[in-house]
Amino acid sequence: MIVFDLCCTGDHRFEAWFASSESFADQQVRGLIACPVCGDADVKKAVMAPRVGAKSNQAVVAPAPASAETPGESSPELVRKVLAEIAAKQAEMLPRSRWVGRDFADAARAMHEGRAAEDLIHGQASPDEAQALRDDGIAAMPLLVPIAPPDALN
Repeated sequence: MIVFDLCCTGDHRFEAWFASSESFADQQVRGLIACPVCGDADVKKAVMAPRVGAKSNQAVVAPAPASAETPGESSPELVRKVLAEIAAKQAEMLPRSRWVGRDFADAARAMHEGRAAEDLIHGQASPDEAQALRDDGIAAMPLLVPIAPPDALN
């Protein structure tokens, strides 16, 4: 698995995991990747800083505090704002989607293969089922804000 920092034309940055660089390229060409904030499918790889570990005999220097005015960096307020926007978008989408429970992977695959009408769905999938969907190029992503399944509510 590989993680990429991605950016849409609205300059929203987010990360996504892919099986390989080729998997990213394939999903990008097929329009299967979209910005979780605005839904823009024109997504490109963002510039990423390599994660290089410090030598064990050198002190770690803390990064300078980020400024909300500095493009590409974040502040606690900006992070809270983005998370609130994600939660609001998810709350807006959930009532328009259908809960399919543990049948999520099967329902997503049926829609992808044209055996079922395309619909907004949400449900549960095991890590292996989610990986199989990704490997087959089926667009699915975890809900970023946890929810209780409808059958678990009092």
